[in-house]
Amino acid sequence: EPAEPLTHPCRPRSRSPPRCWLRSNPYQANLLRDGVRRYLQLPADQTVLILHAKVAQKSYGNEKRFFCPPPCVYLSGPGWKLKQEQIKARDAGEAGFRVCGYMGLDSMGSSLMETQKLNFEEQPDEKGFSCAKALYISDTDKRKHFRLVLKLFFSNGQEIGTFHSKLIKVISKPSQKKQSLKNTDLCISSGSKVSLFNRLRSQTVSTRYLSVEGGAFIASARQWAAFTLHLADECCTRSEFPLREGYIRYGSVVQLVCTATGVMLPPLIIRKVMKQYAMLDVDEPISQLHKCAFQFQGSDRMYLCLSTEKVIQFQASPCPKEANRELLNDGSCWTIISTETVEYTFSESLACIREPVSPVPLIAALQLTGGGDVAMLEVQGEYFHTHLKVWFGDVEAETMYRSPKSLVCVVPDVSAFGSDWRWLRYPITVPLLLIRDDGLIYSSSFTFTYTPEQSCIPGQQVLSDAPEDSDKLLDSIHQEFTRTNFHLFMQS
Repeated sequence: EPAEPLTHPCRPRSRSPPRCWLRSNPYQANLLRDGVRRYLQLPADQTVLILHAKVAQKSYGNEKRFFCPPPCVYLSGPGWKLKQEQIKARDAGEAGFRVCGYMGLDSMGSSLMETQKLNFEEQPDEKGFSCAKALYISDTDKRKHFRLVLKLFFSNGQEIGTFHSKLIKVISKPSQKKQSLKNTDLCISSGSKVSLFNRLRSQTVSTRYLSVEGGAFIASARQWAAFTLHLADECCTRSEFPLREGYIRYGSVVQLVCTATGVMLPPLIIRKVMKQYAMLDVDEPISQLHKCAFQFQGSDRMYLCLSTEKVIQFQASPCPKEANRELLNDGSCWTIISTETVEYTFSESLACIREPVSPVPLIAALQLTGGGDVAMLEVQGEYFHTHLKVWFGDVEAETMYRSPKSLVCVVPDVSAFGSDWRWLRYPITVPLLLIRDDGLIYSSSFTFTYTPEQSCIPGQQVLSDAPEDSDKLLDSIHQEFTRTNFHLFMQS
């Protein structure tokens, strides 16, 4: 049911919105608005970050093929410490200070044996970290895809919430055939995220993951990093690295960039590995869990290699009988796998909330529609519900729940932010928030920008010549402004 068109920005609506549009009562709205203003001045967010592989190898019989790399959870943001202090003060004890958790497979086919307890340890950067090293999927589970489920709670028993990973594809074993681009699920595209790990003599206990610590690359037995794998032109240099789209093939020049720190390796040529030989003449798409090697571009057979926990360069030996091969050592042979990241952010700073924070909504995209005096914004994503309202900064919008993947709201008039149309001369950008009925804030990386007409840009004397009775002029500016000049931006 459409909302009533907006009139002059300074005038109230002539009647209440249709029943499907939800808005807080005035008392609650004022309380929330004060709290949102405090939050915007000093955000106290709590973030749950889940890192996991995009595919998982199935176990057979009594063999347990643990997920590699293991799913990791990071807790960050000042809101965690604030919440723990609230619980500590309320309960007058230390019991509620720690965060605990369990991770397992989603309901279908899961059992207690597939659930692992997580104990979080604080890192030097004040992030909480834990990983589930003993998760696997058995051959009795016939699903082709599944999700991981993370349940978090404080050690006093208070539940924090339930969080899900992205979909994970189940495979029986790494593909040995030449990969076809028709099966894009197993191919690795430029710009996607990957993890690299090494197993000396194929022993699980010797697994080392390529990671970054203190700005340097290391081989870690505990933590792994996700790297953005970029495809580049072969004639590029390190100073200028033109990126290309497409699927990664052996023989391509690539660059690995750590997603968390931005630290990168110099341009590398990715080679297929067969029986500890780097194959120099293979040109085919790379597949999940393939063995590969990374040759430094322009070097004399130098490859990315690990030595215990250090990352070094190793010079391969030429093969006298086969010029298209080079002999590597164990430390130069890496296994590549695509990874996924899902991030949940919320803030309990407005109230001492005892209810779980889940489901935490995730915003994926915004779509602006409508014209004339009304602009409608569709918020697209996951985990939406009827107790959510869209806020533009500290201004609540009339919101309609459409589905778990869609909310629709009426874009508030810019005058709601206290701006006088006679003096609005610069763009106004406000953060986009979702707020639950009880005051729980879900922030996002999206913003909404109101942009004035060109005639209102500083340096142009337009409004100064307006007649004293300028209501009609303001109405026309407002209508044209509302119809054409809303812009959406997503912060990187």
